Amino acid sequence: MKLKYVCPFWGQEGITAKNFIHKVTNAGYNAVEVNIPVENNFETELKSVLNNSKLDLIGQQWLQPLKESVTEYSKRLEERLYKLAEFNPIFINSHTGRDFFKFEENCSVLETVFKFEEKTGINVYHETHRGRFNYSAQTTENFIDKFPNLKLTADFSHWTVVSESLLEDQMQSLKKAINNTQYLHARVADTQRSQVNYPFSKENHIFLKTFTNWWQQVITNAQTLSKDTFYICPEFGPYPYMPYQPNTTKHLVNQWDLNVKMMQYLKQQNLVVK
Repeated sequence: MKLKYVCPFWGQEGITAKNFIHKVTNAGYNAVEVNIPVENNFETELKSVLNNSKLDLIGQQWLQPLKESVTEYSKRLEERLYKLAEFNPIFINSHTGRDFFKFEENCSVLETVFKFEEKTGINVYHETHRGRFNYSAQTTENFIDKFPNLKLTADFSHWTVVSESLLEDQMQSLKKAINNTQYLHARVADTQRSQVNYPFSKENHIFLKTFTNWWQQVITNAQTLSKDTFYICPEFGPYPYMPYQPNTTKHLVNQWDLNVKMMQYLKQQNLVVK
C-alpha cells in the first residue's frame, strides 16, 4: 500500500492557485485538500494548474453556519457537493451535519450524501469534528451501528477535546471508528486543545505518541482491507487553532513549516508494514 501526503489549503487562503500548487509541489506533497473558493478566477486557474501537475485533488466540503432547517441545510450541502464534483476530486472530505441535530435528522443528512455518491461515483468521507454529527467517539459509534459502511476521515484531535481525555475509556468506540476510516488528518491535540503548540516538544511527547499509535492502527487496518493507496493530511491549522502571541495574531510556530515537519516525521515512522 502506498501512502500519499496531502497539503491543506487551509491557512493558505489569499494566494493564487498557481502559487499554492507551486509551493505544494516543491514541498514534496502528493495531493491537496481544498475548500475551493467561490471565485471564477481561482476555480479556472486551479483546474489548469492541477491538470499540469501530478497532484491529486481532494475536495473539502465546509459550510458557513446559518440559522436554517435540516431540509434547508441538506439542500445547501447537496449543492456544495455537486459544485465540488465539477473538479473531479478523487474523493470529498465533508464536514457533515450538526451536533445539535437529532439522531434521525443527521441520518437524513447522511442519506442525502449517500444519494450523491450513488449518482456521481464520488466517495464522501465524513470528518470527525466538533460541531458535526460525529463530534465524539461514542456518538459516532451510534451512526456506524446504523450505517456499517459509513466512511470516515479520522481527526481524533476533536474527540480528545470533547471528552477531555485520551479516550482511555472509549476504546470500543475508537476501534469502530478506526475500522471505518478511509482518510487521515494528522494533527496532535491534548485534552484541552485541538492543537498542541508544538507536537515534537518534550511536554507533548505523550500526545504525539498516543496519536501516532492511533494513526498506525488506521494504516494497519487499511492494509488489512487491501487498499492500494491511503492519504494522510498533516493538518495543523492557522490562527485561531495555532497558539499566538498575546494582543496579536502572530503564530508561535509557522504553520506551513509545522505541517511539512509532520509529513517528514510520518515518513520516518514507516507506518506501512513492509
